[in-house]
Amino acid sequence: MKTEAALFLAPKEIRRLLTLDECIRAVEYAFRLYGEGKVIPPGVLAIHAREGSFHIKAGLLDLGRSYFAAKVNGNFPGNGARFGLPTIQGVIVLGDGENGTPLAVMDSRDITSMRTAAATAVAAKYLARADSRIVTICGCGIQGRVQLAALARTFSLEAVYAYDNLAERAAQFAREMSSDLKIEVRPVDDLRWATRQSDICVTCTPSRQPMVGAEHVNPGTFIAAVGADNPQKQEIDPALMARSKIVCDSIEQCMAMGDLHHALDAGFVRRSDVYAELGEVVAGKKPGRESEEEITIFDSTGMALQDVAAAALVYEKAQQQEAGVPLSFAA
Repeated sequence: MKTEAALFLAPKEIRRLLTLDECIRAVEYAFRLYGEGKVIPPGVLAIHAREGSFHIKAGLLDLGRSYFAAKVNGNFPGNGARFGLPTIQGVIVLGDGENGTPLAVMDSRDITSMRTAAATAVAAKYLARADSRIVTICGCGIQGRVQLAALARTFSLEAVYAYDNLAERAAQFAREMSSDLKIEVRPVDDLRWATRQSDICVTCTPSRQPMVGAEHVNPGTFIAAVGADNPQKQEIDPALMARSKIVCDSIEQCMAMGDLHHALDAGFVRRSDVYAELGEVVAGKKPGRESEEEITIFDSTGMALQDVAAAALVYEKAQQQEAGVPLSFAA
């Protein structure tokens, strides 16, 4: 059997090959397979460094062809100010799940941001009110931009509030996203005021203390808590977690590193208080939103299955279009 050449895929090729709409569909399908019990639970390993952290996430998916992917990401929130570098940098290695053959090595940054936003869009589809029109984005970096773009594909948005601890970053976000999406995006310096006007709130910051509490949200709000991807990060007050319907991407991961982790440690919730994993909702095993009044929280720590789904999609399109640089691992 002839071994196919692996491909190296650079960021510009990934941005050309992977659309947000395709990524949303791929991620929803991965969650459905997971919810149906057709997927081996993915794995994660975290290593903490002085100014940031590394994590390795690995998973296996059968997408007509069996794919394995392992992502190695460095997450250093101070990189922009200290070195002029992105917060997140890393690589994804895609392999054949049947025989272990390396298929591709690709930059992880765009895949990570897009698959994370895609998960929010999928969660919002099932957990937000169908008539949601107003969004607050808390954290106006790259992830905030992709999060808003994904939500704009899922809802007919009318207004967006942009909040960031750097006012100029929020102002720039508002200018650029207003132009890109043709939606009114307004920078705000009062997060509580903004979230109380909103149907949907997305938090995507490196915060290490709660930013959104019970006083920030009205009944019926959907919150996507995206930033807490290691045990030190926290965005949602445990008291708000306690009064909300909690849906996790992975309960085990969220217990170790998400906002659920902090709510458990503070004694505000128990594991049994978690309503569902998103896969169970997507697979129809549990209903999503059940009333107009309930507050729903999606605790998003990022599952390797999202990376596998997105990376496999990029690889298959690269093969079709003869993109990428062939790599040889032959002896």
